[in-house]
Amino acid sequence: MAASSSGDGISEVRFLTVAEVATAMRVSKMTVYRLVHSGELPAVRVGRSFRVPEDAVSEYLRKSYFQAG
Repeated sequence: MAASSSGDGISEVRFLTVAEVATAMRVSKMTVYRLVHSGELPAVRVGRSFRVPEDAVSEYLRKSYFQAG
């Protein structure tokens, strides 16, 4: 039998690299680093690099969206 998961859901989280976030948001990597360092975009440090939860990117874009016109 496989061990049951702890139910925290962390294994289901998809993490993106800074480059992937920059591509998805159509901004530079430096802009993503600024968002991470300012705390506007949550991230996890893995070694010398950052990983951003995919849901956090979606939420940031949703909050930033406004209807033009």
